[in-house]
Amino acid sequence: MRILVIEDFEPIRAAVVQGLREAGHAVDEAADGESGLWHAQSGEHDVIILDLMLPKVSGLEVLRTLRRRKSPSYILILTARDTPEDRVRGLDLGADDYLVKPFVFAELLARVNALIRRKYEARDTLIRIGDMVIDTVHRTVQRGGKTVDLSGREYALLQYLALNANRVVSRADIWQHMYDFNASPESNVVDVYIGMLRKKLDQTGGLPLIHTRRGQGYMLGERE
Repeated sequence: MRILVIEDFEPIRAAVVQGLREAGHAVDEAADGESGLWHAQSGEHDVIILDLMLPKVSGLEVLRTLRRRKSPSYILILTARDTPEDRVRGLDLGADDYLVKPFVFAELLARVNALIRRKYEARDTLIRIGDMVIDTVHRTVQRGGKTVDLSGREYALLQYLALNANRVVSRADIWQHMYDFNASPESNVVDVYIGMLRKKLDQTGGLPLIHTRRGQGYMLGERE
């Protein structure tokens, strides 16, 4: 999934960005509210991680602007301001979750994953498609009872397809959710990752789950 981190303290921003990328997410980053707002309005992010105490434009103003413009992104406030009044104000302005610094990265990742499930209306932490089970908490995949070893990027791609199961998603949609502003839009990179993922899933001997719709994109499901 695609995530935007708006945080002015470089050590925290770098650690969060690295951790999210290692988990397979595409991540954009900004060091102040002005550039963060630009990024937020220039790309389709599933989740925005937002500090409140930002230079140029405050985090609360970024939040207020995004909600006024009806941004579909889920917003997680990450801040050192931990009074009940701060939390209530942030949530009242439209934040979807609130995490206080200092924090444990595992909790941040869990909260991000929970927001992604909410965004795609996936109420269960397990996604079942045919004989495949995706555990979105532990980020594991089994097919026919056998573990499928996936890289972070492959898992993220599979999760995105699974959250849109039985719907055709275009290459442009996949690119938008899987790659950040720094990525070069190579014409065949999506097809390459689809091919790698399809090969690993089909090694278990089950029927193909990823189907190609020529001129349209790809669909994950039991039937083509």
